[in-house]
This record gives sequence, structure tokens and C-alpha cells, in this order.
Amino acid sequence: MQAIAKDVYIEDQYPGVTLGAIHLPHGVIQIDAPPSPEDGRAWRAALLNLGSSGERVLINLDAHPDRTLGARLMDCTVIAHEKTAQVFRNRPTAFKMPGEETGAEWERLPNPGNVRWAPPEVSFSHQMEIHWGNAPVLLEHHPGPAAGAIWVIAPEARVVFVGDAVVQGQPPFLANADLKAWLEGLKLLLSDDYRGWLVVGGRGGLAAVETIRAQRDYLLQVGEKLENLAAKKSPPEAIETLLPGLLSGFKASAAQQVQFTQRLRYGLRQYYLRHYHPSASLDEGE
Repeated sequence: MQAIAKDVYIEDQYPGVTLGAIHLPHGVIQIDAPPSPEDGRAWRAALLNLGSSGERVLINLDAHPDRTLGARLMDCTVIAHEKTAQVFRNRPTAFKMPGEETGAEWERLPNPGNVRWAPPEVSFSHQMEIHWGNAPVLLEHHPGPAAGAIWVIAPEARVVFVGDAVVQGQPPFLANADLKAWLEGLKLLLSDDYRGWLVVGGRGGLAAVETIRAQRDYLLQVGEKLENLAAKKSPPEAIETLLPGLLSGFKASAAQQVQFTQRLRYGLRQYYLRHYHPSASLDEGE
């Protein structure tokens, strides 16, 4: 666990997403959970070492299994956006293996077996405040990577957790994306409103301004390539031609290359079907 500001911590050593914790006088606000049960137990033990005997809540930054599969093991109230809560209402109570690999981190772990989801018990539409200390912690809706994506904003510490709005060293998840909204969020992060803030990306930890700019440029490239395919009325299978160029900037092992290729293949196809072939059947990919 790494302290990045007063009473604000991150952990990016577990497979899956970057985790966060904000230690306040009333308790601990946890941000996301590791998908592996073993890592979940280790993370809970690390949080106990913060010395807080107060309340605990868990914030899910969106509905992706990488950050929600281990939520039940955290054994506390779960908070998320109302559109994330809707995703859970459409899921079976117990975890079900998807029919197609999505390139997610949890798919590289041993079979999770009989896992039950922990749906959000508290949800909100635009913004929510948690008053557990001298200044409120804000939860704010910023769709882009997913319809229910949110940020956790700690104004006193000048730290913002942005989930999969910013990922480092790997392709983003595009299956449920709204590229226009995503780019608007990145524009806000690059504005004076967040100048000098610490930005915690959902995968890869602290994100420098250059990383945020690179994420913006990558999404612009993705949008342009998909628009070109659509203008030619290309079938969904044509997204295969985009993969080499969109993967060329990522350094990865052979196993990661397979994973990243499938992530992009799945994400681009789902995005293309949703935006350019809306009558087609889509899988739930969050």
C-alpha cells in the first residue's frame, strides 16, 4: 500500500484494478476490490493496519468484474452509480462465466467458482457527498468507459480516482464506452480545474499529465478509425484490420499480447455493433 497524500492510499500490486483507500475520522472509504479472493483477504488485512475501527464503505467506480467480483469479500456497504446498480439487476445473482473472453484481468485468474455478486446498496444519479471528515469526499458521475462510471474526488487532499477513464501501458476497455463523454472527462482532467492534482487511473496507478494526454490521443485515433470503417459500410469483422496499429504502442509479454489483442477485438466489435449496427445482438461486457 502506497500513501500518495495525507490519509489517501493506493495499491496497484494485485492483478486487476488499482485500489484506493481514504482514511477519515469516521472510517475508511475503499475504492474498488481485487477480483482474487486471496488478494481480497490481503487487502482487507492491509486496511485493518490503518488502525481505523470506524465505518467502512466500498465504492465501485463502474460495473466491470475486475473491480466488482471481489466486492462481497470486503463485507461492507457498496456504493455505485444508479446505472451500475442497473447492470447488477440484469445479472444473475451468482457469477456466470461469459461466453466470450473480454481481455479482462479476472479471466487470467483461476476459475472463481461459486461467487455471488454484491450489488450496490446505495446509488446516486449525478453527485453524492460523504461527510466523514473535515471536508466531504465527492462521488461524481463521469460516463465514458461505462454508462455508470464515476470519479471519487477528495478535494482536501487534491486527489481524484478516475477508474478506467485513464489506464496505463495497456489498451482501454471499449465495449461499453461512450467516446464523446470519455473525451470530455479527459478534457476536464487536463483543465485548470485539476491542475496540480494527483490523478489515480484505474489500471497503473498515478497518471501524469502526459499519460492523460496519451489516453486522449489514443481514443481520438480509435474514434477516427471506427468512423472510417463505418463510412465504408464495413462489416464488424473488419475491425480485425485495426488491431495491429492500435496494439503497436504497447510493450507486453507474449501472454499479455494475446490478452490485449482479445480485449481490443472484443471491445471494438461491441462498440462498432452498438454505434453502427444497433439492431445487432450485444453481450453485456461490463
